[in-house]
Amino acid sequence: MLNRFNFERSIGAVVLGMVLLVAGCDTGGSGSSSMQGRAEADSVAATAAQQAEQATAVSDAAQIALQQAVISERLPYGEVDDQLVYGHFVFPADMVEPLPAVIVIHDWWGLNDSVRTRADRLAAEGFIVLAVDLFAGETATSVGAANQHMLRVVENPEIAQENISKAYDFLNGVAGAPRIASLGWGFGGSWALNTALLFVDDLDAAVLYYAPISIDEEELRTINVPILGHFGSSDKGISVATVRNFEDALERLRKNYDIRIYPGAGQGFADPGGDSYNAKAEEQAWQATLEFFSRNLSTAAADVE
Repeated sequence: MLNRFNFERSIGAVVLGMVLLVAGCDTGGSGSSSMQGRAEADSVAATAAQQAEQATAVSDAAQIALQQAVISERLPYGEVDDQLVYGHFVFPADMVEPLPAVIVIHDWWGLNDSVRTRADRLAAEGFIVLAVDLFAGETATSVGAANQHMLRVVENPEIAQENISKAYDFLNGVAGAPRIASLGWGFGGSWALNTALLFVDDLDAAVLYYAPISIDEEELRTINVPILGHFGSSDKGISVATVRNFEDALERLRKNYDIRIYPGAGQGFADPGGDSYNAKAEEQAWQATLEFFSRNLSTAAADVE
């Protein structure tokens, strides 16, 4: 576990220890879901329809002041298809005991600086964060390239499923996180929901930002985790009617959910480096996310269960 390390030592020593632990772990998936195929196919269409109008791809996010210092590193968290998979691993610099963890899943641009910046910001709030990479180290700087990366995942969803399973196993077993959540934007938001289906009895919360969503109640029925969904009223790919239908399905199934629609916000409103960034909506969603994690990832939440 992470608390076995002396965090005053260099980050290089920490990384070496993590690599050795990953190499020795026999991690395995915890389930599967048919939602992946449909959700990702929908993601291609919905995201492309909205983002194709942008003249350029997202740029690196502006630096955001952190609540406290963090330690971050590119780190292998498992092996998929006989290849090590690397993510952005970050935690508070003063951490001495394992903290609750969040699996962060990138949008269709890939694991870029924008995602890493937001992962750092989340870790500075008191979480272990692992931002996974579903694109094998590639990022996109154009709509066409982003669409191709996303299509490869659509055609081989099992690889992404295994990737996220390895991330969960890493945080649970190696990092020793007492509670684990998923969070993603757009393409990654649909996979944050899929993570709740992969780990129906183990995940503790899921946050979806403007995610293409499934209304299949048979699949949604299996979800046992609290869900927080952030959507924009001006999102051309995911209509308000679709979001309301999703909310109605969760209500009929008596799920624990909080669905929020932000006036005037569109797809990508939470990315400070994107053309559709909406500072007011992003800040409101950020505060709601922190409150949601505080309720569902704390030790007190575990005691209630």
